[in-house]
Amino acid sequence: MADRVYVFDTTLRDGEQSPGATMNLDEKIRMAKQLETLGVDVIEAGFPIASQGDFEAVQAIARAVDKVQVAGLCRAVVGDIDRCWEAVKDAKNPRIHTFLATSEIHMQHKLGKTAEEVIVMIDKAVRHARQYTDNVEFSAEDASRSDWDFLVRVTEVAIEAGATVVNIPDTVGYTQPFEYYDLIKYLKDNVKNVDKAILSVHCHNDLGSAVANSLAAVRAGARQVECTVLGIGERAGNAALEDLVMAINTRKELYDVETGINTEQIYPSCRRLSQIIGMPIPPNKAIVGANAFAHESGVHQDGVLKNRLTYEIMTPESIGRTSNDIVIGKHSGSHAVKNKAEELGYTLDGEQVQVLFKAVKDLADRKEQIYDEDVEALILESVYRRRDKFRLVDMSVFSGAGDVPPHAATIMEFGAEGEAETRKTSKFGEGSIDAVFQSIYSLVGTSPKLEYYSVNAVTEGSDALAGVSVRISHGGTKAVGRANDADVVRASALAMVNALNRLEKAKEEK
Repeated sequence: MADRVYVFDTTLRDGEQSPGATMNLDEKIRMAKQLETLGVDVIEAGFPIASQGDFEAVQAIARAVDKVQVAGLCRAVVGDIDRCWEAVKDAKNPRIHTFLATSEIHMQHKLGKTAEEVIVMIDKAVRHARQYTDNVEFSAEDASRSDWDFLVRVTEVAIEAGATVVNIPDTVGYTQPFEYYDLIKYLKDNVKNVDKAILSVHCHNDLGSAVANSLAAVRAGARQVECTVLGIGERAGNAALEDLVMAINTRKELYDVETGINTEQIYPSCRRLSQIIGMPIPPNKAIVGANAFAHESGVHQDGVLKNRLTYEIMTPESIGRTSNDIVIGKHSGSHAVKNKAEELGYTLDGEQVQVLFKAVKDLADRKEQIYDEDVEALILESVYRRRDKFRLVDMSVFSGAGDVPPHAATIMEFGAEGEAETRKTSKFGEGSIDAVFQSIYSLVGTSPKLEYYSVNAVTEGSDALAGVSVRISHGGTKAVGRANDADVVRASALAMVNALNRLEKAKEEK
């Protein structure tokens, strides 16, 4: 019987640290529930000590799921560990994940500690965490650049103190697969109490080796892989969950291990994350990209038509990817809309179904063909969008031709429902989008710096929904906004209003 490899998903912690990938509380909970459906073993929900918002998110996720372990990250400091436990303690199976750097460069320049002092800190931190739970993980930060014999000591001390998982991360994406294999094998052969804990790996993709390194570690005996959906994360990202799982599944004879992942939920999970963070899946992304199962070469097409195995080593159906058929339209009833939402993994109550039904009808009047991606975008935009402090009511845009510069007239509401104040203004801009943004800035009374602006079609065709993402900063605080709409200018306005609301929320939290 094949060994079990546990999948530790850190999309909501390390993944969210990717620029532009920030999520609000509702979005994190929805993604956590999808990860539970996907079948991950552990969800790392956040870094509770980082902020009150992070603490509340970890706590909410711990209470929202029950078939998966929920971990919080904390430094090897008593106060951090206490705060982490407060956040995860309501989970059905909580985990405390504590870490401390072990490489010479980190110990000397970041920690200002000797190797012996680090050993003492690890022992104290793990023992303190064990007072709360026997599900404790210790990570040796920058392990891949640490002295191997020192890592043996670190691992032994952590296990002796009560760690049931010891993580050996490639924190800066420095190592190569053959080196990583040798390191994990060295620890397996030399740590005297290694049989009392699981060795884990957490690989970054700075040199493009995160997935290869993780797989090499599995072959060497690691039995937990830490990864993220779509490989999002710090800098160049983390090992991509979908790549790891499908490599293990497709090459079973090579790895002789299994995971608990429901592979048919891989594509829905990637699509869900893409919609939430407003980052499209690259067409050439392995496993889930639009081109992953496309065949343009005549030779390839001929081979696939004769036998799919000639050029396909897995099927689209195995990752939950079905044909992009039209699903509903202007003549569909609310029951059909509800069924489609459930098919996409969303459980909606009666009021939410009616909100979605109206949004679908409105879109069907403007768009000839409605796809799954359209429905999912409408769910996120119309059903789950919070009632914010600033709200766009209406707008009119003149693009400018000749001597009259582009300008926009905008109407917005401010304040709670029933007590809302309406404001309106008109502003010129360098272009239509800039004019809209200038009018919104004027009404809100904030003029942030626009750091990032992106427009992507949610589906195909000139009538496709536009998905807009923006990132703004003001007074040292950053915020990301996202929105979908059939009109790209309106989608841009909604995304900017969303970003300004998040900016306001972030400033309040500070």
